[in-house]
Amino acid sequence: MLPHLGDRAITLKRYPNGVDAQFFYEKNCPKAKPSWMQTAPIQSEDGYIDYCQFSSVADVVWAANLASLELHTTMARAATPANPTMVVFDLDPGEPANIVECADIGLWIRDLLRGIGLESFAKTSGSKGLQVYLPLNGENDYGHSTGFAKSVAELMERESPDRVVSVQTKKLRVGKVLVDWMQNSFHKTTVCAYSMRARETPTVSTPVTWEEVEACHDERDAALLSFTTDDVLERVAEHGDLWAPTLTLQQSLPPGPTAKAPVIKR
Repeated sequence: MLPHLGDRAITLKRYPNGVDAQFFYEKNCPKAKPSWMQTAPIQSEDGYIDYCQFSSVADVVWAANLASLELHTTMARAATPANPTMVVFDLDPGEPANIVECADIGLWIRDLLRGIGLESFAKTSGSKGLQVYLPLNGENDYGHSTGFAKSVAELMERESPDRVVSVQTKKLRVGKVLVDWMQNSFHKTTVCAYSMRARETPTVSTPVTWEEVEACHDERDAALLSFTTDDVLERVAEHGDLWAPTLTLQQSLPPGPTAKAPVIKR
């Protein structure tokens, strides 16, 4: 996890009384943090939020001791909070759709991006859905990345309105997959690769290969894209870090629509 946490602002999602009880998000790093803990002050609408930053195993163990079962990170690095390093398409199924339908839509997004010369990567959300990431790692802004993601989501909805929805309205999502482009907003975070999810079964947000997504699509078997903590340890031992290329691959978005981006100070 550390390469995907270390240079980003981290939001803790804490479950002090277990996964079946009340939880809360904590953006400001707790005042009782250890002396070694680094923080990242980033501008918000109400001033500054002093986020935690993790750069060691000790940091992660400290968070676990706080019952922070989930770790969520920003789209940008903490040192350059106005410059997202990726575009994310968060695929959320509306029942009775499940991750099998998300695999269908994820492969479609992969092919759309390939068609304009861009490489993407997939990971499970660790909950119900799938996430497709488009690494950028260059000079980008939220207006462009959000506008691009919105355009892709709306295109897919126009092309296949029986399978895809691009708006959050719950009554429109039944049996469809929400392509959530709004996750690319400055104030949003997504669950970090390899983070646990607070569920009865200890599932993990797990990087997967496109071949694994294709297998889920072909066999219509949701279990093929569900991984527990033990599964992930075995996968990393066998395959290494499948998410590592997202840290360094440099790609550029095509010119296109932009959304209004905030002015952000570090």
